[in-house]
Amino acid sequence: MENFNYHRPASVDDAVKAAKAKPEAKYMSGGMTLIPTMKQGLASPSDIIDLGALKNSGVSLGSTLVIKAGTTHAEVANSADVKKAIPALAGLAGNIGDPHVRHKGTIGGSIANNDPAADYPSACLALGATIHTNARKIAADDFFTGLFSTALEDSEVITAVEFPLPKKAGYAKFPNPASRYAMIGVFVADTAGGARAAVTGAGSGVFRAKDVEAALAKGFSSASLNGVKVSTDNVAGDLHASAEYRAHLITVMAKRAADAAK
Repeated sequence: MENFNYHRPASVDDAVKAAKAKPEAKYMSGGMTLIPTMKQGLASPSDIIDLGALKNSGVSLGSTLVIKAGTTHAEVANSADVKKAIPALAGLAGNIGDPHVRHKGTIGGSIANNDPAADYPSACLALGATIHTNARKIAADDFFTGLFSTALEDSEVITAVEFPLPKKAGYAKFPNPASRYAMIGVFVADTAGGARAAVTGAGSGVFRAKDVEAALAKGFSSASLNGVKVSTDNVAGDLHASAEYRAHLITVMAKRAADAAK
């Protein structure tokens, strides 16, 4: 790991100023991805801007569910408001990684990193969430743009994630037994705008499963998914699973998510 300058700003404005002054800087929230990649020599930022001092954590429930970006996975999992409003989101958070990851990793950090096998992006996309930053609001459909890439500008900071309240929602994943990342994870939601389903772990990034959505639109139950076969077009194969197996898992996990939805 190479030398770097460390910053711990007390406000979002100060964090943005530091990032603009240092083009090779990286924001760090929980550090669950940045620190390991630096140790492996895969990242070497000139400066690290630690967002931990912003004290930007907490959950509020009104006509929508708003989760501040610095809220840890454990806090999301244990929040009474999250359990009441979107139980599937609390369950998702409670099954991320191990206890250390859940108590250090944050929802904002996970979404900004956009790992192709991360859990939160599927919830954001399926629920039609809005990502709030220091500069604007971005619909989840426009936010996730590809492998580890998002619509965020270089110095932009996520401040909160706002979730519309679904009629019901469910999440199921087939985890890699070592990393707990999703080999396939499917989040389904019965929303005011209709059925939505998002897949993580399949390839280069999270995506909406249109075949699953069309089937659930006819009836929001696992029975509606009988006979649905997902194309391998957006699905990748690797040493853990072939593209065909992952495509099959999408339907299996979608059925389990629909059965678990509440």
